[in-house]
Amino acid sequence: DKTLLEAVKDPLTHLVRNSVDHGIEAPEDRRKAGKPAEGVLTLRARHESGQVVVEVADDGAGIDPAKLGAKAVQRGLVTADALTRMSPADILQLIFLPGFSTAAAVTNVSGRGVGMDVVKTNIEAIGGTIEVESDPAVGTVCRLRIPLTLAIVPALTVECASDRYAIPQISLQELVSLDAEKAANAVEEVGGAPVYRLRGELLPLVRLTDVLGLASERHDGHVVIAVLRSEGRRFGLVVDRVINTEEIVVKAVGGQLKAIGLYSGATVLGDGTVALILDVQALARRALRTESMERQERREAAAAKADAATEGDRQRMLLAAIGGGRRVAIPLDTVTRLEQVRAEAVEKVGNREVVQYRGAILPMVRLDRHLGAYGETDREVLEVIVYADHGRSVAIVVEEILDIVDGEAAVRSDIDDLGLLGSAVLGDKVTELLDVRAAILAADPAFYSAPTALTPDPSAPDGVPTSLLEV
Repeated sequence: DKTLLEAVKDPLTHLVRNSVDHGIEAPEDRRKAGKPAEGVLTLRARHESGQVVVEVADDGAGIDPAKLGAKAVQRGLVTADALTRMSPADILQLIFLPGFSTAAAVTNVSGRGVGMDVVKTNIEAIGGTIEVESDPAVGTVCRLRIPLTLAIVPALTVECASDRYAIPQISLQELVSLDAEKAANAVEEVGGAPVYRLRGELLPLVRLTDVLGLASERHDGHVVIAVLRSEGRRFGLVVDRVINTEEIVVKAVGGQLKAIGLYSGATVLGDGTVALILDVQALARRALRTESMERQERREAAAAKADAATEGDRQRMLLAAIGGGRRVAIPLDTVTRLEQVRAEAVEKVGNREVVQYRGAILPMVRLDRHLGAYGETDREVLEVIVYADHGRSVAIVVEEILDIVDGEAAVRSDIDDLGLLGSAVLGDKVTELLDVRAAILAADPAFYSAPTALTPDPSAPDGVPTSLLEV
C-alpha cells in the first residue's frame, strides 16, 4: 500500500537514527561491557492478525527508566510525585513527549527533541500504534503496529450482546462448543478465574462481554469458546455465538475507537453490517492482566476467610505430579497463576534458579528436587505455579498439572516427610500434602519478611522508588 509506505517512511528514519545515535554505544564502551565493537541494528517486518508489525531493534545500552524519569523531572515534563506512581513501561512512554530528548548534545543525526513525538503522531494518524521495550545494557526494541487499510484477510465473525465482531483467523486455533450440562462441569475456577480443561491442558477463559462491559444475551447455559493464540500464549474467548467465516476488507478505525485499545480495524460484512475487528494481542494483554488483578483480590479475600474457618471445612486442591510416581496437593487459594516456561529461559543468581516474569525476577523452586523425587530433567517446557503475595512472587515448578479436586478426603494421615504436612487419599491415590510455606521459603527465604520494595534508597534519584530501579 503506497499510502502506508509514505506514512511510515519518516517514522522509520527517526527510529533508525535514534537507535544509531542514542542506543548503540561507542566502540570502547561496548568493549568494556563485553560486547563486540560493532553494534547491530535489526529491522524486522511481518504480517500478524491483519496488521503489519515493523520492529527496529538495537543491541545498545538500552533505556534506564530511572535516568529517563529523572531527566523528565529535570525538564519539568512530569512531577517527582507523579513519577513515583509510574511503572517502568509508563516511564518509557515519556520519550514520546514533544521536545524530550536524552541526548547529551545535539548532532546532525539526532538530539533535537523533534523525533519520537513525530513518530507517534504519524503512526497514530494512520491508525497504528508504537510500543517500546528496553532492557538496560541489552538493547531497545521499537515496535510499530500498522493496520492494512485495504488488506483482505480471512476472519471469523462472532456475535456478542447483539453486536458483531471479527476475529482474524491467523490468531484462531479452534472452536469449542459446550452444551449446558457439560459447561456446568467442564468450566472450573483456578484462583477465582474461569478455566477449561482442553485435552488435559488448562485454558484460561476471557468472556468478551466482561471485557466490553456488556450483558450477554445467551441464557441457555451453552458456552462457545474461540481458542486463540497471542504472543505464544493460548486463551479462550467466550462469545455468544459464531456467525460465519469470510474474507473481510480491513479498514482503519478513528482515533476514538483506537484509544479504547481493543480494536485493530473495522469492516463491512456482506449484509451491510459494520463489524469491529478485535485486536487479539491487546485483548489478551488487557483481559488477562485484569483477571490477574481480580484473582489476586479474590485470593486474598479467600485466604482471610480460610483463616477464620474450621479445619473441617472443604478446601479445593490442585493436584500436580512431581516425578517418580509421586504427586502433591496444593491449596487452590495459594495458586495465583499457572504458566508454562521454556527451560532455556531459566537463569541463575548464585546457586538459585530464577526466571524473568512480567518485568520482575522470580525465584524458582523445583518440587522434585525440594521433595527428593528427582523427575525428568530434560523437559523443554516447565509447568509453573506462580504464587504472589504483598508484591513478591515465587515460581513453583512441577512435572504436570493433573486435576482440581475437593480436599475433603475420606482418609487422612499424619505420615509426612521433609516439606510435607501429611498425606491423604485424593482421587483413589495417596497424595502428599505440600507444605507451601516451606516450598516458598526454599525459593525466597525473605518472602514473609516485612516488605521493603518502597524503602527509600539513598543512592536512588529523588522521588524514584527502589522497585523501579530494580526492574
